Amino acid sequence: MHPRLILILGALSAFGPLAVDFYLPSFPTLARVFATDVEHIQLSLAAYFAGLAIGQLAYGPLADRYGRRLPLLFGVGLFSLASIGCALAESLEALIVARFVQALGGCAGMVVSRAVVRDLCDPVNAAKAFSQLMLVMGVAPILAPLAGGLLLAQFGWASIFVCLTLFSALVGLALAFWLPETLSPHEPRQPLRGTLGRYLSLLRDREFLAYGLSGGVAMSGMFAYIAGSPFVFIELYGVPAEHYGWLFGSNAAGFILAAQVNARLMRYGGPGFWLRRIVWLHAASGVALLVLTLLKPAALWPLLVPLFISIATLGCIIPNASACSMAKQGHQAGSASALMGSLGFCVAAGASALVGLLHDGSAVPMALVITLCGLVAAVLAWYSGQLETSTARA
Repeated sequence: MHPRLILILGALSAFGPLAVDFYLPSFPTLARVFATDVEHIQLSLAAYFAGLAIGQLAYGPLADRYGRRLPLLFGVGLFSLASIGCALAESLEALIVARFVQALGGCAGMVVSRAVVRDLCDPVNAAKAFSQLMLVMGVAPILAPLAGGLLLAQFGWASIFVCLTLFSALVGLALAFWLPETLSPHEPRQPLRGTLGRYLSLLRDREFLAYGLSGGVAMSGMFAYIAGSPFVFIELYGVPAEHYGWLFGSNAAGFILAAQVNARLMRYGGPGFWLRRIVWLHAASGVALLVLTLLKPAALWPLLVPLFISIATLGCIIPNASACSMAKQGHQAGSASALMGSLGFCVAAGASALVGLLHDGSAVPMALVITLCGLVAAVLAWYSGQLETSTARA
């Protein structure tokens, strides 16, 4: 796949994480501006996740009916307008609504980019392409919190959303000039009236679900880490708040590195082969993390090693699971991508909420949820292999 196309699709895929990580440093400031507390400001984050989960289900059928370009251009335009609305918000309620609309626009790139890769690549090359997308996507959690903090200090909280507006406008221009329509004219266009039936059919496809959820459940462990790591690093182990971004970024760097290694592993086996092996390393690192947290070490560094491995292995698991789940969905790639993304975000939201519900003043809730997600993902990946083998024999 052409590097320019990888860059555009990576930027589209980064809309979701970028719009989350970029404004996290502004939470205390927003609480002061809107005369509330950080817990209420977090409602704007919950609204964004809700928009991502709901919006993806709409864009999939639209991409299968009208092609890839039009839904993308609409979504990017909506994201830009909603970002302006966030910058101009004069109340928390207005910000929450604008963030929900922003997510409805931003999720277009997350859905359609996967469909574009499916249009252009076979399963092995799709795994390579998804791994390359991780290189672009992974930059967001490294740079976004640092850049957001800098903008906040220099220009105020609204500048964060102005920057998101400019970013989305540039991506929109790149789409308009350089992204071709990738849905083949020979591919039957799926009517919108059959949307519910297609989703029900996909939900009955055990192989698609097993592969898709193996990646989605594993990714949920990363959301548990995002939800729990600020307390564990800063409150429990006394890491200065200004250094949190560096620890966060180092794990994201491991994610990027593993994704690039994964692209090279495709020379020696397909995405399913590596998924079913690396996912067990991911699960084992979660178990090691849980054991260490139960021992309550006095220093943070023993926890950082299994945590790094857990996050890094996702750079192999997510692209391989995506490639496998999309492999047989060419006629409905948009709908399949949408359902896979929506289910993944629903599970991820539940995992992050569970960390909060289990909060006991220790690192155990975070480690426990990460471990559970890893073990469930490993079982799903194993089950997907059994289904694939039985289908091949039939």
